Amino acid sequence: MKQLLLFLSASFMLTACGETCYNAPQPIAFKLVNANNENLITNGMLTNYSVKEESQNTIQLTKTSEDMLILENVGAYNGTKNYAFTSNLRNFTFTIQSSEFKGGCDGYQINKLTFTGIGIDVKDENGYYKIILE
Repeated sequence: MKQLLLFLSASFMLTACGETCYNAPQPIAFKLVNANNENLITNGMLTNYSVKEESQNTIQLTKTSEDMLILENVGAYNGTKNYAFTSNLRNFTFTIQSSEFKGGCDGYQINKLTFTGIGIDVKDENGYYKIILE
């Protein structure tokens, strides 16, 4: 009886991590501030903004209760993609380099973010990127 239970539980664990086991890349969050560290969405200065990938597809953005922006569904690929942030205040570009990983569950991980643009400074805070638009 013990062997049967052991076999069934091992079979269940192996099938549970089969097709339904997938790890999406960690989300990317932006906090956009001015040189005085004031959140530009909160103070009403940043009103129009969007992110497009190199193929011109618009990336879905979710605004959090702290007026940060979360980029949805980015990084689930092998390689590097270019993105453009446009707004009523400033435009900048960034690249996301990600890769596939295999383990207990398959998925993707974001390896590197690189920001470019005139008049911006980016700080990697714990869990989000603070983008200072000067």
